[in-house]
Amino acid sequence: MITGKNYIGNVLSSLGTKTYKTFNPQTNLENEIVYTEASTVEIQVAVELASKAFKIFKTVSGAKKSNFLNEIANEIEGLGDELIKTYCSETGLSEGRAIGERGRTVFQLRSFANLVKEGSWVEATIDTSNVNRQPIPKVDIRKMYIPLGPVVVFGASNFPLAYSTAGGDTAAAFAAGCPVIVKSHPMHAGTGELVASAIINAALTTAMPNGVFSNLNSSGIEVGQILVKHSEVKAVGFTGSIQGGKALYDIAAQREEPIPVFAEMGSVNPVILLPKITKSKGTEWAKTYAGSITLGSGQFCTNPGLILGIKGEDLDNFILVLSEEIIKIKPTCMLHPNIIEAYENNKAKMLEQKGLETTASINNKVSKNYGRQIVTTVKGATFLANINLHQEVFGPFSMVVQCENVDQLEEIISNLEGQLTGTILGDENELIEYSEIISLLQNRVGRIIFNGVPTGVEVCSAMVHGGPYPASTDSRFTAVGINSIKRWVRPFSFQSWPNELLPIELKNENPLKISRLVDGVKTSKSL
Repeated sequence: MITGKNYIGNVLSSLGTKTYKTFNPQTNLENEIVYTEASTVEIQVAVELASKAFKIFKTVSGAKKSNFLNEIANEIEGLGDELIKTYCSETGLSEGRAIGERGRTVFQLRSFANLVKEGSWVEATIDTSNVNRQPIPKVDIRKMYIPLGPVVVFGASNFPLAYSTAGGDTAAAFAAGCPVIVKSHPMHAGTGELVASAIINAALTTAMPNGVFSNLNSSGIEVGQILVKHSEVKAVGFTGSIQGGKALYDIAAQREEPIPVFAEMGSVNPVILLPKITKSKGTEWAKTYAGSITLGSGQFCTNPGLILGIKGEDLDNFILVLSEEIIKIKPTCMLHPNIIEAYENNKAKMLEQKGLETTASINNKVSKNYGRQIVTTVKGATFLANINLHQEVFGPFSMVVQCENVDQLEEIISNLEGQLTGTILGDENELIEYSEIISLLQNRVGRIIFNGVPTGVEVCSAMVHGGPYPASTDSRFTAVGINSIKRWVRPFSFQSWPNELLPIELKNENPLKISRLVDGVKTSKSL
């Protein structure tokens, strides 16, 4: 049952005076339930509870954290149709998308449950003492990862489940041993509250400390700003716009004690069309990319918003087929009137840029809040000269840049901002022939794709979902997969510490039988 209240630890609360409703973009009507924004008092209590909970939660064993994460997954599955219906009513997205995203969310939680149950993720490293070493005796030093402290997670507009309340950031933070305060996204507050209730029930069932999780409603930016400024908050997770992520990053950097903000932000995800494949399979790839550009109304952070190729008949044919195919696809509903308004405004600003031509667009009337796809093209020199053409248009928009030659293509790649993904369309021989292009692209992205589409982010240990700024605020980390746990921990060493007082992961006996690096050798044996 959705109440419209905040979860301040285990307690439902609504002390604030500011209220709002979610919106159904399919019906173009507000949903009925009224949500109360968290007050400053509730924010303070939530952070205090998280700080107290951290003292206990950071010592909880991997096995117990695993039970907690698995129980959250169970509780989310137990929400059944109510969660799916609420999700759809707040996003305009299909039931199939909702079910798929719920499955991904549950998979993420169970993946982290398996990770912490096994335990080797802490990367225990032991250098034993050697009192006979000359000229200076060697001391015993042991290192492992430890949690940072309370984490604030911002819900994402385009992924109400997988990147929001119990999404990847939250699951990774729990696995690390960090309490989480979620700043719920106002566009899907009902979905957020249902998932929050699942987390609270799981925490109670598995005897986690009160305050290990709180869920705060917010209609604007104030709640998030207060949270990031709070001295007891030790890290932030964010998925959204460059403007929003940079604002939080700046706030965190200006604190008396600066904290990390792991923000996954904008990306145009450049696609490089190499000459041979443009000639041999340009038509096939054009059809494929028409589908990728319009998938989910283009509301993915990995949407292919920029396609680069060498000017000529083959690229002309690619643009022609892409343009013909994309207008055959029926427009679909976008997440919210604010999202469609931003899309139309950003699209209009882009179309005002000198030298940009429209090759395909949906001009006929569509249902309210439906995004009309568009393909544009521009000369390479024009693109290089105008930084405005480099910016993301969040929605079903893509631009084909016609480069004069390989040298200009390389120059354009070198001048791109950091991106989440880059794609190479070519044959294997071209990978060798155009190795410099690949090297330049690798320097600008977090993931490089060969003969595929960037839309779709596999949740696995090898995935990197991040990239050079402004794709993310720290290119050393991923926001997807089990390695994302490393955002919420720091390395810590114990020197000459009594064995009986060491964390269990570092004890001589190695009771957990985890893999450790002992004097430079990987082993699961005891000392």
